[in-house]
Amino acid sequence: MPYIPHTPDDRERMIRTIGIGDVEELFDSVPQSLRLRRPLDLPPALSEMELIRELEAIASENKGAQHYVCFLGAGAYDHFIPSAVNHIVRRSEFYTSYTPYQAEISQGILQVIYEFQSMICALTGMDVSNASLYDGATAAAEAAIMTLNRSGRKRVLVSELVNPHYRAVMRTYLSQGLAKLDVVRSSGGVTSKDDLQNLLGQDVACFVVQYPSFVGTIEDLSVLAEMCHCVDASLVVIADPIALGILRSPGDLGADIVVGEGQSLGNPLSYGGPYLGFMGAREEFLRYIPGRISGATVDREGNRGYVLTLQAREQHIRRERAYSNICTNQSLNALAATVYLSLMGRSGLRKVAELCLQKAHYLADRLTGIRGVSLVYDAPFFKEFLIKTPLPADRVVAELRERRILAGVPMGRYFPDMDDCLLVCVTEKRTKAEMDNFAERLGEIL
Repeated sequence: MPYIPHTPDDRERMIRTIGIGDVEELFDSVPQSLRLRRPLDLPPALSEMELIRELEAIASENKGAQHYVCFLGAGAYDHFIPSAVNHIVRRSEFYTSYTPYQAEISQGILQVIYEFQSMICALTGMDVSNASLYDGATAAAEAAIMTLNRSGRKRVLVSELVNPHYRAVMRTYLSQGLAKLDVVRSSGGVTSKDDLQNLLGQDVACFVVQYPSFVGTIEDLSVLAEMCHCVDASLVVIADPIALGILRSPGDLGADIVVGEGQSLGNPLSYGGPYLGFMGAREEFLRYIPGRISGATVDREGNRGYVLTLQAREQHIRRERAYSNICTNQSLNALAATVYLSLMGRSGLRKVAELCLQKAHYLADRLTGIRGVSLVYDAPFFKEFLIKTPLPADRVVAELRERRILAGVPMGRYFPDMDDCLLVCVTEKRTKAEMDNFAERLGEIL
């Protein structure tokens, strides 16, 4: 028998209370053609022991990055997570709490958010930061909207080398007449300065660029910032937070808003989520920032305390004056990022970045030593690089997956003329033996 928590008397009282004859009347709005007129085709009931065995068998069909040697990147990264991160994040006061947004939120959560914001400001070189956003893609779209609201302009430029998924989300956000989105072409693995110059004008609110780019190359942000500022447009930078452990901060190079995906800061791949977006901005954008900001203050007795300082969203101000409809933040993921950054510190984060840089260049040298394999671009790169192979990239990935290697991301799915190109990522977790084995197995396939 199915488990139904209500007794027949309970159901009868509810039916009388809402004024219907029987339960079937609740489904009158569902067309008869769509209604199931037979029992569900379910197997016989199992004992608890049998059920656990069945679920474990089903779960074992899934294979995560931990079951392979992972060279995947393109926005989600297999970085090492210290054990202390999970031990702290899974404390009951953090792990079981509802995602916070009310003004009466606990001091502990507010302090975590404040520290997260402070670390993001230090990392990006920005003046202010918010309590986190949903993910990197929505953070990029929100940043573009900030510049539209502040400038009153109606046009956004985005580099061709920004993650295609981010560009798709931005296009959705800016649709329905909010703004026009134009893509700036690339040349040699970096944004084409000529194309940017041709598209920049007094109607442009911002230019959005990725640092490092989707294909792993490093843009010259200072030049891009100068070009944007000549027409009073803002430079929005989508940054890899790990790369900021070794690269100059976007703020130092002239960026006005810096956003990105924070998954690589102590958050697992988790089959694609949940992740967290981060955002930092110059002070002039303070009142245009989506979500909320936690601030530090003192009480009447002089004790340090934390409050929600700014909430520029529709739940707190008139809808027509709201700059965002974001009503929550990824607090648990932001907590993981805060713990990770606290554990790593400035020198630890730099060490992780250095290892990624060194290992990526080692593997690039090994792979390009294989006949027929070459780097697509000569531009400097951080932990990701694009190679061209004699075989279609999809086939290379399939062949190496059989050898328990996740070789990278085929570019043909994003750029039709790049079917033979593979985006390879190397994090600090990859060993020399793993990279050598990758090169040897690829050589055998080719």
